[in-house]
Amino acid sequence: MRRFVLYWFFFIIALALSGQPRTDSFLVSLLRGQASPALLRVLEKPDSFHYQLIYTRIDRDRHNQPHFTNFCYRVDAGDYFNPASTVKMPLAFLALEKMDSLRRYGVDRETPMLTDSAYGGQTSAYMDSSSASGLPSLAQYIRKIFLVSDNDAYNRLYEFLGQESINRRLRQLGYPGIRITRRFVPMDEEENRHSNPIRFVRDGKTLYRQEAVTSGVTFDFSRPLLYGNAYYDRHDSLIHAPMDFTRHNNFPLADARQILQSVLFPQSVPARRRFRLSHDDYRFLYQYMCELPRESTHPRYDTTEYFDSYTKFFLFKAGHTPIPSYIRIFNKPGWSYGFLTDIAYIVDFEHKVEFMLSGTIYTNSDGVLNDDKYDYEEIGYPFFKEVGEIVYRYELSRTRKYAPDLRAFRIFVPNSTGSHEIRKDPQ
Repeated sequence: MRRFVLYWFFFIIALALSGQPRTDSFLVSLLRGQASPALLRVLEKPDSFHYQLIYTRIDRDRHNQPHFTNFCYRVDAGDYFNPASTVKMPLAFLALEKMDSLRRYGVDRETPMLTDSAYGGQTSAYMDSSSASGLPSLAQYIRKIFLVSDNDAYNRLYEFLGQESINRRLRQLGYPGIRITRRFVPMDEEENRHSNPIRFVRDGKTLYRQEAVTSGVTFDFSRPLLYGNAYYDRHDSLIHAPMDFTRHNNFPLADARQILQSVLFPQSVPARRRFRLSHDDYRFLYQYMCELPRESTHPRYDTTEYFDSYTKFFLFKAGHTPIPSYIRIFNKPGWSYGFLTDIAYIVDFEHKVEFMLSGTIYTNSDGVLNDDKYDYEEIGYPFFKEVGEIVYRYELSRTRKYAPDLRAFRIFVPNSTGSHEIRKDPQ
């Protein structure tokens, strides 16, 4: 009964806030006061670019405990944006949470995970050439999700968790506005309700078998979500009508920011809103949320394609800007259909600076979706770069009563054996 009451409490709050954009004068003044003409042109056209921003200032007390202040610019859960790959972040957390519950069967995140197929549209996965063993595992899928935002890895986590379990657990954690309905592969609504059978094996022995599951969760699709004036369908036919996102994934920006905080700073949120993760889970996540593709041994990437800032929108993606060795970004971006989104925690160890930035923007000047012709390079990535630079300069200049101890987020670059280590407990 208590869970039911809590769920409806958060649902009512979400409804109350929906359609009421939050904008804080401090962030508006900060950005507009230093914005280039190009950034000002974006800020002056919110109805075209549908941008939303959250700057989270972090102040430490004398015990090094963090305190968070959020400043918003047009943050509105009712202004839909396609979250694209940002939804991979909560699925990675949920997958580790579920894996910990299966330890009694002798499996862990590194145990070979073999995915079978049992329904229309499903595919199997028995090998993974990117891993040291040549076999797929939950750990390897999560590595690839954070290192290069791999879509197949997300699909496998979706199948391991199941549509119903994903959404019920997120609601239980206090996120009724999040909706995860689909894989990132052409499948219809019914096919996405069905999850593959999965086996965890070691040395030819099946340790745990998960049968195929069908989701019974229901979603509210009563509010139409339309974008653009035309789109290409899955058959490459041009449809002269807005693209319908009503049944797509939904991940409000404020929820995404809060989920990231809950994992990087678990003690800062109530216990009921934390993922059930172990100390080792946190260490594993911190490593791969900030590791760069060139630092990875398994998987190994072509750094011409997967350059350092491939998944680091704020400050660095535009122009493939080099990332200084003293800066680490723990984040999850997403890009699709003209939408760019990034949820990030940025740490500067040299200057003892830390802050969070979350943002989204829609960049599609021709109004045609699914044509791979968007304004990412011209408008989107420069938007994230400049917003990041303005906030970073402010953070470098502002006075802190207590300098943060950031050792919890220092990582060692992998050595030749591919081992990894985080220096300290999560906060």
